[in-house]
Amino acid sequence: MAALMIQGCGSDVGKSVLVAGLCRVFANRGLTVRPFKPQNMSNNAAVTAPDETGRTGEIGRAQALQALACRTPATVDMNPVLLKPQSDTGAQLVVRGQVEGVWQAAGYQDRKAALLDVVLDSFRRLQAEADLVIVEGAGSPAETNLRTGDIANMGFARAADVPVVLVGDIDRGHVIASLVGAHAVLDDEDRAMIRGFIINKFRGDPALFDQGRAEITRRTGWADLGMAPWLADARALPAEDAVVLERSSDGRGGKVRIAVPMLSRIANFDDFDPLRHEPGVDFGFVPPGQALPGDADLIILPGTKATLADLAFLRAQGWDVDIAAHVRRGGWVLGVCGGYQMLGRTISDPDGVEGVAGSAPGLGLLDVETVLAGAKTLRRVTGRLTPSGAAVEGYEIHIGRTDGPDTARPFAMIDGAPHGARSGDGRVAGLYVHGLFDRAEARAALLAEVGAASDGVDQGARVDQALDRIAAVLETHFDIPALARIAGLT
Repeated sequence: MAALMIQGCGSDVGKSVLVAGLCRVFANRGLTVRPFKPQNMSNNAAVTAPDETGRTGEIGRAQALQALACRTPATVDMNPVLLKPQSDTGAQLVVRGQVEGVWQAAGYQDRKAALLDVVLDSFRRLQAEADLVIVEGAGSPAETNLRTGDIANMGFARAADVPVVLVGDIDRGHVIASLVGAHAVLDDEDRAMIRGFIINKFRGDPALFDQGRAEITRRTGWADLGMAPWLADARALPAEDAVVLERSSDGRGGKVRIAVPMLSRIANFDDFDPLRHEPGVDFGFVPPGQALPGDADLIILPGTKATLADLAFLRAQGWDVDIAAHVRRGGWVLGVCGGYQMLGRTISDPDGVEGVAGSAPGLGLLDVETVLAGAKTLRRVTGRLTPSGAAVEGYEIHIGRTDGPDTARPFAMIDGAPHGARSGDGRVAGLYVHGLFDRAEARAALLAEVGAASDGVDQGARVDQALDRIAAVLETHFDIPALARIAGLT
């Protein structure tokens, strides 16, 4: 029943990457390892493999990555509670992979304790099949205002009796204060769950922080379990938090320019990770307040958790004008999932699935209409692009159905059926499949349409190799035997 929980001094301190790396470290030692995150909040989700009944579900992207690090299929038990924000105060609640409605922030704080039994049941299921479960916390346990009813950090750790290692991010600065401050504000019972600390994202000569690490140990009594350097290979891994989005351009230099507007509720933005690595592509997210580049060859409208709201957001930025001008110049436009819905003539939400019921005109670049109704589609898919015939695989995760004359020119044949749509001149297209660029064959065919060559590397292989390199670094810089003892392996 070995288990270890990695908590952090805040969001984006690298917990997800460290858990993935540790999962690969222990999997490489021949152990059956499973990842677990009691509660996640992210619009970057993944579809799990079908269970014994054939049912799929959705979990946070990080847990799907961590399952890959363990070399095991992702399951809904790895992230039993997922919150997908669709407004500033409301989020879609997903429990064991299935939507259970929309919860407002204040109400959720009052009710989340009722989900602890679900969380513990999923955790026990994973324990029953594994030698080791590595648990990822959320945010920081030092957010004591959220402690009552907590299921994400110390509330879970104490209920499941799982020892904790606390991560501090030195790249942000004040890491001594973060760790020592957490020690100071935690109550005695929560503090007792922490068995040691880890420093993450160090740049430079590690010896320069020896005194700092000693100071943390002196003030907290926690064991120093190591310090990870800045992990450059983490850039090859799919990110879960939108905080990482950036304009990653090194200059056009003859490259094909691809731009993605950063919608307010952007979802599954790891779809575009493979494009970042293409040497012939100048790729970048365009933040609010900036115009879409006039010299872009391809504009991609990404997925979103709130299609109608983000369509209004897109118009408020003036991006609809930029896209129309781009099309007049002969540029290419691709819509993925919510972005596909935006390209049509209208989007209707008759039942208020995303909030207030209503409808709005789309961008009118595809002769299709979308109705947001019915059960949520969650499925893994395979197929071939048209007209190239290149093999593609990915997943669908959306509510709504899109129909219209332009679907007679499908973007792909998916699971044997026509899927998506193209305009008459072929330069505007859309589909619901995420992971479109992961397979080298499909990416090469799509880039060829806009005049770019591909490096021919499957994204899955790139990620797997990065996990191995990260694990090798952690083996060197962390006290792995001590972590194994804390987890109860020895």
